[in-house]
Amino acid sequence: MAAYVIFVIGLFFCLTPWASPPLALALGLAMAFTVGHPFKQFNGRVIKYLLQVSVVGLGFGLNFGEVVNAGKTGVLFTVVSILGTLIVGYLIGKWMSINQKTSYLISTGTAICGGSAIAAIAPIIAADENEVAIALGTVFILNSVALFLFPPLGHYLGLTMKQFGMWSAIAIHDTSSVVGAAARYGDDALKIAATVKLTRALWIIPVALGTAIALKNRAAKIQFPYFILGFIGASLAVTFLPDFKAVYAGVVDVSKTGLTVTLFLIGAGLSRETLKTVGVKPVVQGVILWMLISVVSLLVVRSIL
Repeated sequence: MAAYVIFVIGLFFCLTPWASPPLALALGLAMAFTVGHPFKQFNGRVIKYLLQVSVVGLGFGLNFGEVVNAGKTGVLFTVVSILGTLIVGYLIGKWMSINQKTSYLISTGTAICGGSAIAAIAPIIAADENEVAIALGTVFILNSVALFLFPPLGHYLGLTMKQFGMWSAIAIHDTSSVVGAAARYGDDALKIAATVKLTRALWIIPVALGTAIALKNRAAKIQFPYFILGFIGASLAVTFLPDFKAVYAGVVDVSKTGLTVTLFLIGAGLSRETLKTVGVKPVVQGVILWMLISVVSLLVVRSIL
């Protein structure tokens, strides 16, 4: 009974102006390690759809021209960083004798967009439940750290809004943590981060296709991230129907609240069992890849922006 009460209180707190993405995640984690998540069986599905709806809503805060410009700025480095991360991830996995499928899932999760990439690639390579859980657990742990670490680090390094938005979109795994960290940094950083991250997420398609071709898996079903089209449609509405600015602003505010709730649910979904399952080697691989892409992307972003 206590778990239900605490969950409801935490959920309602995330709907208030006092909540923030890092605080919501911390509250979720605290609940996970004390009373547990009373609705854990529904958690994954709710997170998936709530995150997608929230991201689409954030599109109402962007002019389509801003979306195009941000996408153009990040596209070249996106290609290079994705290929580089996959290659280095493969080499680290071989060097550390990590299960090949687990290693590839961690590499794709780091290279593209965390849990979404892992979920898309797992059935193509026929990864079992344990391999998927290890990869997701590794990425989630690093996402949680990034959400707390990146904003103060960005301020310490004196990054501009544009620099931080680009950096966080490339160096943080999941869309939820990217948007959460950028929202904490500032609205301009949020616009850049959301756009670049969604551009990056589209690379799930070619990577998944390439994986299926390499494995000669013709039966593989590759899911297109349709919510990205919703994001683009929202920005087009802002551009060509500008008379509804008050409505758009309201939708953006609600979407930010939806993101905060998403992070609370993500934190609440973690368990001691997940941490035990992950093990040391996959985390080490994830950390090395994460540090590499974080440092390289920071140097590039500071040199070009």
